[in-house]
Order: sequence, then C-alpha cells, then structure tokens
Amino acid sequence: MLRMLLNLLITLLVAYVVIVLLVYFGQSRLVYFPEKQLGNTPGAVGLDYSSVHIPTSDGETLHGWWMPVPDAKGTVLFFHGNAGNISHRINYLTMFKRLGYDTLLFDYRGYGQSSGTPSESGTYLDAEAAWHYLTTTKEIAPKRIVLFGESLGGAVAAWLAAREKPGLLVLASTFTSAPELAGEIYPFLPVRWISRFAYNTLASLQSVSCPVFIAHSPQDDIVPFHHGERLFQTAPEPKQFLPLEGGHNTGFIFMQPAWKRTLGAFMDEHLR
Repeated sequence: MLRMLLNLLITLLVAYVVIVLLVYFGQSRLVYFPEKQLGNTPGAVGLDYSSVHIPTSDGETLHGWWMPVPDAKGTVLFFHGNAGNISHRINYLTMFKRLGYDTLLFDYRGYGQSSGTPSESGTYLDAEAAWHYLTTTKEIAPKRIVLFGESLGGAVAAWLAAREKPGLLVLASTFTSAPELAGEIYPFLPVRWISRFAYNTLASLQSVSCPVFIAHSPQDDIVPFHHGERLFQTAPEPKQFLPLEGGHNTGFIFMQPAWKRTLGAFMDEHLR
C-alpha cells in the first residue's frame, strides 16, 4: 500500500512538473491572442480616417488608423488589449470623435497587418514608435496627447507615460502586474516564480506625473476589481476613478454614456 501511494505521488509530481514546464515555455500563447484578419474599417461606420505604417526601432512595421477631427482638443494614442486587433476597437474611435479628439489606433507587432511577433519588450518598442510618430511626424505637442490603454494595453500605456510627458493617462480594466494577475487565475501554479512577463503597471504609475483616469468594473470576470483600486491608490493627483458595469469585455458597451460624460469632462479639464 505504501509503495502504491509513493508511486501515485511520484506520478502526480511528474505530471505537475510537466504542466509547470508547459506553462513556462508556452507563456506567450497564454498572454497574446492576436488576429491577423481585420474584420472592419472605420469607413464602414462613416468615420474619416487614413491607414498609417509606422516603423519601429528594431525594423518592424506597425499598421494603424489615424482619425483626425476638425478643431481637435487633443490627440488620443490608443493601446488595445491582448486579443483581436484594431478592427475590434472601432467603437472607441466613434467615442473619441464625439468628444472632439484626434485618435491614433494601431496594432502591436504580430497583430492585424503589423509585422513581427508579439513580446513584452516588443510592445514597449511599439509604444515608443507610435509616440514618435505623433510627436515627430505629426508634430503634436506631448502635453496634447492622451495615452489610453485597455487591459494589457494599460500596462503598455503606463510604461510609456513613466518615460515620456503625455498630457494625460487613461487605464481601463487594467491589472497591477502580469505575475499578480496570473497568480490569481492559476493559484495552483508557481506563476510568480516562473513568469517571463512583468507588465508592471503598478511600478510604472509610481513614475507617472500626468493626471490619471482609471475605470474598472466590480463585475470584471478577468481582471479583478481590486486591481483597479490599487492602481488608483498608487496614481498621482489629479486623478479620477470611474466604476464600470459588466464584464471585462462588456464594460465599455454598458457604460458608454458614462464614459463619454465622465471621461470627456476629465480630459477637457486636464488636457491644456
């Protein structure tokens, strides 16, 4: 009996180690879910836009959409989440147009029509390239730029805000760090030890000096609400928190009127 139990324990231990190794070496597939095919364009919903191609410092080319508006109050640089591509974020363009802001919506490397393969360091290079495009090619003053990040994109936007001087930072449904979120999703795995991704939004916020707007839903089914609360506690003043309604991927839809009213007022007040 003792030998049977010992054999069973050894079998379970080997199986556990195999699972840990699979997670360790396959982390990218658990973090990034890119789609190459664009499902739609802003023109399909009546938005004026142009396609842009932005070179990165390491030789990749990012595809994006530039949507100008007459007499723009400022410019939004949008960082989307870890799944899909820019064609799934067209509703944001509609909102920003109504708020009176130009918008650059782009795909990270490996997403949509952008070249390359996604990685954490790569998304940071992509953020720098998009920032350089706005400030150099478009000659937009940094203080007139709003960095807007949803979910994983919030970690990228916060990273950029800690290194540049944007006018404002918006974090929607964003986690404190990748290891902390993974530890909550996979409590049975030693993810904090084996994680090869940081995406430490909390650490980035400690070096951010611009106004910060944070939105999160208590019903978020992927990134728990306390992540948004901790980010808000860490963010510098001036700051504002907007509770959303609905799940991780539906909060924007359920709260669109509140988004436009509350976010628009915060942007108009602090982007000067």
